[in-house]
Amino acid sequence: MRNRQPDRRVIPKAVGELAGDRMSVQLDHAIVPSHDRRAAAELLADLPGVPWAESEVGPFSAVYVNDGLTLDFDQADGAFPVQHYCFRVIEAGFDGIVSRLRARGIKYRSTPHGPVDMQVNTQHDGRIVYWSEPDRHVWEALTVSYARQPRKAIQRDATQQHADDGAA
Repeated sequence: MRNRQPDRRVIPKAVGELAGDRMSVQLDHAIVPSHDRRAAAELLADLPGVPWAESEVGPFSAVYVNDGLTLDFDQADGAFPVQHYCFRVIEAGFDGIVSRLRARGIKYRSTPHGPVDMQVNTQHDGRIVYWSEPDRHVWEALTVSYARQPRKAIQRDATQQHADDGAA
């Protein structure tokens, strides 16, 4: 059986555009379970200073994280799993989030599951903070993504790997 090339005529525009053989994909929205969807959406929107709506589409309270992503808080009466949500922000945005956490008396920490230490993590070439309100989810704000190494670091690692392979 031969590999089929994607048929560009049948890919809906809403899914993304093809660039060569690569398709652009963006996360549009995510459902966030909550015991009080309105209060949770209002609190979360206040921390980074983004807009929210009590009810816009369906039974959700929406937090408009940016032009492309909405977090839709859904009312959950029973137990639900704790989720992890991370926001990459600029330095001034990070300072604002930490300031609002302090002003609201929300405890924060420097590691995802560690003890509340009211500290900011600086181990990954940026700053990171975690908190668990609303609804015990693990919320994270960072200034530099540790999941995406800068291109120079990737090139340096590849160069080192090549040198190591040649020395073997």
